Amino acid sequence: MSVMVKESPISEKDMIAQAETALADISRIRDGVGRVIFGQEAVVERTLVALLAGGHALLVGVPGLAKTKLVETLGVVLGLDSRRIQFTPDLMPSDILGSEVMEQDEAGKRSFRFISGPIFAQLLMADEINRASPRTQSALLQAMQEYHVTIAGVRHDLPAPFHVLATQNPLEQEGTYPLPEAQLDRFLMQVDILYPEIEAERRILLETTGIEDAKAQNVLQPARLREIQMLIRRMPVPESVVDAILKLVRSARPGQGNAETDKHVAWGPGPRASQALTLCARARALYDGRLAPSVDDIRALAEPVLQHRMALTFAARAEGTTVRDVVAKLAKGI
Repeated sequence: MSVMVKESPISEKDMIAQAETALADISRIRDGVGRVIFGQEAVVERTLVALLAGGHALLVGVPGLAKTKLVETLGVVLGLDSRRIQFTPDLMPSDILGSEVMEQDEAGKRSFRFISGPIFAQLLMADEINRASPRTQSALLQAMQEYHVTIAGVRHDLPAPFHVLATQNPLEQEGTYPLPEAQLDRFLMQVDILYPEIEAERRILLETTGIEDAKAQNVLQPARLREIQMLIRRMPVPESVVDAILKLVRSARPGQGNAETDKHVAWGPGPRASQALTLCARARALYDGRLAPSVDDIRALAEPVLQHRMALTFAARAEGTTVRDVVAKLAKGI
């Protein structure tokens, strides 16, 4: 038995035909990114899954792991109007959203005109997002969830599609402001970027220290990306996968009968985590050439979807327990 979302009906034949076309497009996207980003297959997969699912991603890694380059490459390959904001302590909300300025015409009549900020883009790169103050970080909250901003009481819709890819350095904590829980929850996934394998690093050495670097090429248009995102939302989800999602997310909450969770977790993920797992599982299935997600997709996505939506108790942190450890144990139980 499968659960279908409430979208316009589509026949199995049409679903297969559209999925085959989408697979060809996704293959071209992967090849386009692979020409510039060497190795890091898991990082590229998770970031693309977040975009295909129509969400935002938080990229966490030490300096020099091509976080910025990955976002720039995705913008070019997907044909998205991209903007970059370098977050600093003195950045103000108006520097992101835009502001109203007073103008005077030839007759002397004064009026306000809205000048849009860099958030009015299809792909926004929030570089080192945790360096800005909480007030400025919160400027993204409404945009990331509702896809519009309100300036001086007037609603301004953002372009479609709209994605935020934020980067964060986990090492340098001086002069940084931890992201509030409400904003972390808006990110579909947290993608941890680790050091590359030796062969990937060898290729990086050989191909990026010459006269010319490889440059990304556009292979897709934003309208086509939107079509793929709509197709993913129409994909059926087996009942067993829905049960696995609910079991995993609910077991990560204290007070739900899981002794390990009660011992280690201060607060757990909300319903938005279940929604994120459902969308990402569909996107990962299509990314791998399948028409429906499986429980294995849920196990693979448990860490990037849940880890930033949970907090450990002081005792658990003192024992050296990490959120990854807790999520890994919970994922094995589904």
